[in-house]
Amino acid sequence: MSDPKGVPPAGNSPVIASSPAVPSSNGSGVNTSATAPKKPMADGNPVFRMMGLPRLRLPSRNWLIFLSLSGSIASAVLYDKYETRRTKQKWCEVVSHLAREPLDTKSMPRKLTIYLAAPPGDGLRSAREHFHNYVKPILVAGAMDWDVVEGRKEGDVRHKTAERVRRKRRRRGEGEALEEEELQKVYAMELMREKNGTGEYPGVSGDLVVGRHTWKEYVRGLHEGWLGPVDEPVVIPAVVEGVAEEIAKHVPGHSSLGDAPVKGVAEAIAASTPTLQPDTDISTALDADSNSPTTLETPTPSETLASEDVPKEEEKPSKPRNPPPYLLPSAYPMATLSPSIPEVIGPSIILPFPHILGVRNTHIRIYRFLTRRRLADEIGRDVAAAVLGASYRSFDTVTARTGAEESGTGDSVPEQKQVLANEEKEWWKSVHRARDEGEESVWIEGMALDERVAGRMRRFELSALEEDRAKRIAAGTEVVVKETAEE
Repeated sequence: MSDPKGVPPAGNSPVIASSPAVPSSNGSGVNTSATAPKKPMADGNPVFRMMGLPRLRLPSRNWLIFLSLSGSIASAVLYDKYETRRTKQKWCEVVSHLAREPLDTKSMPRKLTIYLAAPPGDGLRSAREHFHNYVKPILVAGAMDWDVVEGRKEGDVRHKTAERVRRKRRRRGEGEALEEEELQKVYAMELMREKNGTGEYPGVSGDLVVGRHTWKEYVRGLHEGWLGPVDEPVVIPAVVEGVAEEIAKHVPGHSSLGDAPVKGVAEAIAASTPTLQPDTDISTALDADSNSPTTLETPTPSETLASEDVPKEEEKPSKPRNPPPYLLPSAYPMATLSPSIPEVIGPSIILPFPHILGVRNTHIRIYRFLTRRRLADEIGRDVAAAVLGASYRSFDTVTARTGAEESGTGDSVPEQKQVLANEEKEWWKSVHRARDEGEESVWIEGMALDERVAGRMRRFELSALEEDRAKRIAAGTEVVVKETAEE
């Protein structure tokens, strides 16, 4: 019987030998070839399981890093906001009793003057935000009235401060007498108050100056106002003669002094300048020489005017933003002091305004952002001293130290020169460049003082009693009674 088809004979069938299984070990002699059953995971707390809560476990490493960093930053920001709010509330309660005092109907309330200028390298918006965040709440809590003098560019505060001083001097009879109509227009509010029998506030008013840059312009404006002339100085004759020579050379449409200034000066000296009469035979002379080579090469006046009608882009001289100062710092010793200057100027207080720009200073800006509570406490103390107005002192003499003189004694300078001097190091680098013609450079110039004016300047300070009261309010041992709506 033959074998089935497709099945090899038993004798010729190949023998396939399977290799014996080699036991695997993990180095300790334990056989791990057979997969051991995994240990069942714990079901967790049965109480949480009955409540329907999932099994709690720690997040991964990356999540732990993210949550720790974000939580730390959020905690620092929230803590600083909380402490800043408490600090503002403390100084508001220190001055809140002034809001409940009655006012005299025949006198104006006390008014402070706020001097605010755009910081170097930035706009006015940041200065306004600084005022609204740290200064305004305390003024409102003390029911204080204020007037703001703003400056968008360098020199604005200097000009406005000097103009305010000159306005007071004109009101007291200095300078050129004004006509009745102009007097009624300029001093309309003051005359109306005098007519109604309303007087000025009998006490001191005070000035609040925000920032080192504003302080330098404020001091320059005070000196210019009390030492300089009341009326604008007249034009020097030598300058007028130079302008007259320039007018003779001036061609309309070309850049020299400009058409508008030329016309204004021409009208001023028209009385002393003889009028040139045109030649009567100029038409005959032109007809006679019409065929000459010179006439053909020289353009006629009509052709010159036609060519000048074509609009051309010309560089116009930059017009100064403010009138030039009436008095320069170099002329302070020779200037005459105003007879109407008061014995006490101000008093004033200088508020810090730290403002630093640049990507390289990001770490400094972050640190200041997380420690705004300290700035709020420093500004709140100074503003509260100005609002209370009970104590002020004269400016002292301090020691000025340079960067190289870390130890030892330096030069003794007036305190006005060193107030917030550290802020100048943080100004944007473009501020220290040389100024163009017509631009002021009050910020980068040294502060010049005259003892006749600087000796009358006063500075607000917080008394020791009010300082102790502020500490008691912060600790909660003294409660300030707040006036309700029913009262």
